[in-house]
Amino acid sequence: MKTITASAHLEPDTETVIRVFDGVDHNSPAPFISLRIGNGDVDIVLLADPNAAPALRTLAMAAEQAATVLDELAARTAEGAA
Repeated sequence: MKTITASAHLEPDTETVIRVFDGVDHNSPAPFISLRIGNGDVDIVLLADPNAAPALRTLAMAAEQAATVLDELAARTAEGAA
């Protein structure tokens, strides 16, 4: 990853958009994707070429783990309120 640090709060209405950049006839010598996360006010955009697929999969697994922790925290908070 190149050098940048960004921070933003995810909200329930946060959108994700994937765009493929592969040339008009799908013959670009340097195809890539952009993964935009945000709702228009604050967006984070990741650009990735085909060699970055493993890193993107690792990011997806980490996001799934984080979501599981959030579910557990929400359940614990709901139990404590009961």
